[in-house]
Amino acid sequence: MQWLKFIAVKLTLCIIFGILLGYFSNPSPIVSLSLTLFFLLILGIVFIRKHHSSSLLFGTITTLLAISIGALSFSFSQPKNWPDHYSHFPQHEKREWTLKIREVLKPTLYSHRYIAEVQQADSLKASGKIFLNINRDSTGNALLVDDEIIAYSALTPLSSPLNPLQFNYKKYAEGLGIYHRLKISAVQFAKKDTPSKTLMGIAARARNHLIGKLREHPFGREELGVIQALLLGERNDLSQETNTHYKDAGAFHILALSGLHIGILLGLLHFLLKPLELLPKGKTIKLFIIVLCLWNFAFLAGLSASIIRAVTMFSFVAYALYLNRPTSNFNVLALSLLFILLLINPMLLFQVGFQLSYAAVFSIVLIFPKLQEFWTPKNWFLKKGWELLSVSIAAQLGVLPISLFYFHQFPGLFFVSNLIVVPFLAFILGMGILLLILVVFDILPSFLALGYNSIIKSMNWVIGQIAQQELFLFKNIYFDAVQLVLSFVIIISMGLLFAKASFKRVLMCFLGILCFQLWWYYVSLELYKTETILIAHIPRSSAILYQSGNSLSVFHRDSLATARVVNDFSLSKNIGKINYSILQNSFRYGEDNLFVVDSSGFYPKTDYKVTTLLLTQSPKINLDRLIDTLHPEIIVADGSNYKSYIAQWEASCKKRKLPFHYTGEKGALIYTFE
Repeated sequence: MQWLKFIAVKLTLCIIFGILLGYFSNPSPIVSLSLTLFFLLILGIVFIRKHHSSSLLFGTITTLLAISIGALSFSFSQPKNWPDHYSHFPQHEKREWTLKIREVLKPTLYSHRYIAEVQQADSLKASGKIFLNINRDSTGNALLVDDEIIAYSALTPLSSPLNPLQFNYKKYAEGLGIYHRLKISAVQFAKKDTPSKTLMGIAARARNHLIGKLREHPFGREELGVIQALLLGERNDLSQETNTHYKDAGAFHILALSGLHIGILLGLLHFLLKPLELLPKGKTIKLFIIVLCLWNFAFLAGLSASIIRAVTMFSFVAYALYLNRPTSNFNVLALSLLFILLLINPMLLFQVGFQLSYAAVFSIVLIFPKLQEFWTPKNWFLKKGWELLSVSIAAQLGVLPISLFYFHQFPGLFFVSNLIVVPFLAFILGMGILLLILVVFDILPSFLALGYNSIIKSMNWVIGQIAQQELFLFKNIYFDAVQLVLSFVIIISMGLLFAKASFKRVLMCFLGILCFQLWWYYVSLELYKTETILIAHIPRSSAILYQSGNSLSVFHRDSLATARVVNDFSLSKNIGKINYSILQNSFRYGEDNLFVVDSSGFYPKTDYKVTTLLLTQSPKINLDRLIDTLHPEIIVADGSNYKSYIAQWEASCKKRKLPFHYTGEKGALIYTFE
């Protein structure tokens, strides 16, 4: 692994380790800063006394310093560590908030959604970001980036998922530095007349202007949504069907404006500007123009986090092409990663898009050359086809573990969509940029717009046909964090073994595969040893899940309403068999009993002990009499009950000092026993 010899690679790995250390230990900024200054002081003393940097002690102190810098960067990136962050004000109180719109999110049927920056709280300076939801009114007016409003209301903390193993939107938002939401109506805020302008706002207005111009031309609705995503990074107008087709075909990277598009744009510019190399200082001029064009494109795309990340990475790649030294690829990628994590945002390390981008690029740099050495066709068409297929295979190997870990599915026909679409993507992207230029000057001819619309329509049709081959879409694949790490160990060791066989590399690959199998066996064994009962939270419905070993029994009122909860639970537990039944009135788990009282209000007198009493469908009962009859140890109310009933039941239980669990507030109730 010669790439580990580069200083930039070593420093980047240490910085990443420091960020991870900060993420799991959450040190205060003072502690992180003190450790950084301490190691910096020790490093200076060692350097002065040794007069060189080749000693083991110097390397050790440098490593510790880099790790502490990573932890320090993480601490300073946490908004709650800022002294003027809005969270330091007393919570749950109505305040006058001055907010600046930073990002326009995809609206729902009932509200406009934004990410807003807090500027003031009750006339006091404040900072931080929140989600802003504004109910739609009859006018349908929406805010734009850089707009400033004054609203009087109370913030609502983001809630964790009410059922286990579901997508944790609260955790995702915290990664963006967002902890609260503000919900207001269209008449509960005042818009400022003269808001301050920022580069992000100017970029958003330029993009909205281009989108408005595009809508004046004869593009179809679906085609226009894809054009906006492909050229401007605007995916709010994409239909759910189109999104699903591109995901299932393994081609969603075509719509997600990031590394692939910037890489193609870099390649086009590198080819078109090649004549500049004939001029004095031509290579330097060419590098300057390429980087300038990349950042101008990022500006038109709205300067989103993903596009800034991609342009930053490929600006370093452009510099690597300028140096024309193949051995500097890992070095330059590591430098771009170091630059992004330290100067832009270390929390990007925990975002899926960031992980997928760098995993794909590093995998291509590592594996693609080896695949080319494996076979070099003499036929030009075969050579280009093999190069494209090699890039696709290398990229998919890099992102496969991450895709399985987050999305639990893998498109088996990814190479088909890439072989069909990606060869023409440079032409599609180049023609699209030409269209944008013509649109700006209002000289886009209709025949050109119709021709481009037909190209996008054909691409959508091809992707749709591939996505419909469900036999090749592997879904519901269980994959945990340990398997994620071990998979990367196996992929890297196999890549190194493929490059040059040695006993150490064979041993590393064998141990990786063995550990993966042992972990899978351990998880399966633990699953067979456990039994779990889950009283789920389902709005306006009820469900109880009983897991015993590899089988799951679902007792429900509505199978369609329980589908998501069942799918998430069975996937995380790697369940092989699922049985559905109508919800019963009583269950026995271990030595305990669960009794269900539904809308009928019927409950028989029983001699056995009722451990858990579940109330569903808002039964009209006298709870005090019911408690005196059944003597339950805990009362549970699920999501099928009226909230007014919940308040009465909770008050009754509080008087009797009896535990009360409402799944709408505390989440699903889980019993696990062996």
